[in-house]
Amino acid sequence: MNRTVIGALSALALSGSLVAGIGASSAVAQDTDTASARAGSTAPAAATPKLNAVTYEGTVALSNCSGSVVKLPSSTDQDPALVLTNGHCLEGGMPGAGQVLVNQPSSRSFTLLNASAGTAGTVRASKLLYGTMTDTDAAIYQVNATYAQIKQRYNVNALELSAERPTSGATIKVVSGYWKRTYTCNVNGFVNQLREGNWTWKDSVRYTSPCNVIGGTSGSPVIDANSGKVVAVNNTINESGQRCTMNNPCEVDQNGQVTVRRGIGYAQQTYQLTRCFGPGNVLDLNQAGCTVPKPRWAQAPAADRLVTSAAPGLIAQK
Repeated sequence: MNRTVIGALSALALSGSLVAGIGASSAVAQDTDTASARAGSTAPAAATPKLNAVTYEGTVALSNCSGSVVKLPSSTDQDPALVLTNGHCLEGGMPGAGQVLVNQPSSRSFTLLNASAGTAGTVRASKLLYGTMTDTDAAIYQVNATYAQIKQRYNVNALELSAERPTSGATIKVVSGYWKRTYTCNVNGFVNQLREGNWTWKDSVRYTSPCNVIGGTSGSPVIDANSGKVVAVNNTINESGQRCTMNNPCEVDQNGQVTVRRGIGYAQQTYQLTRCFGPGNVLDLNQAGCTVPKPRWAQAPAADRLVTSAAPGLIAQK
């Protein structure tokens, strides 16, 4: 997992990427596409497909990670806005294997960025709607402002969460609000099981090597460059070639064969989350098609849920 930012500073400095301080309002490192544009290109326009412009608008910086303000396909401007990041970025620490957190009170703040990576303002959580590191590595916060209010106050639009799974070979951009840095690469297939320490994630996205993400990029939205929609959330990279250890995830295929890919990063798909919300951005884990891990009360008979689901802040084993 690339939550830890200690050591990332020196790595960036050595690579020449750290061109302004951590708190600078300009990008720490430029997207390779942007850099190419500034240098000038002699290739004809038809040589490359036209892609949607991907900026920093709607991304956020957490105290330890990155994230983004996201809109579901069914969201309206008057709905409370949602922030997507990793489960391992939660302020209370990493959930244990098998734990699912729902409706936790939270007042966490997020630094909201505009298109040019400048600070647009601050939005604050009203609660953690969902967080887990089981099967996936995702967290969704509800904030105390609607999408319309964020647009009015900060002139920032939310990113749209795709309801479709990403496709192998697609060009993607990992946009870090923490570092104000964008990585561009491709989806290099999907992993049956990705294991790191005590955690196992399913159907993970594998990056091609240019997305050599670092500490602090955890929770960054992974944006399909063609549609401009969020298709995954960045969460880890194998740093030193170790096998299935912390910061060194390994791939396990359907036959139990383990593969280690040093320097390769991964993300968790997010289309499943769009099936787990009802009107008004209300979390509904019992909605048809919602396949994300659930706490035990959400799997209980309806009569039992009337009692057990009344307790907010439940941490339950899967």
